[in-house]
Amino acid sequence: MTKKNDFSSDSLEQKVDLLIKRFEEQKGIIDSYIERERDWKKSKVLHNKEIKDLKKTIKKLRSVK
Repeated sequence: MTKKNDFSSDSLEQKVDLLIKRFEEQKGIIDSYIERERDWKKSKVLHNKEIKDLKKTIKKLRSVK
């Protein structure tokens, strides 16, 4: 069975609309992922800075003893 290609302007318009909707959905998913990734990296930098500061504090306290 072969499928007849339908090239009417209405069907092409519907197909384009469907593709645009899919693109927007995928774009939303990707944007959400990027935002979470940026938040994670920001948190990681802040946590690393805090860890570094705590290590310095521990080192100073050990040297005082």
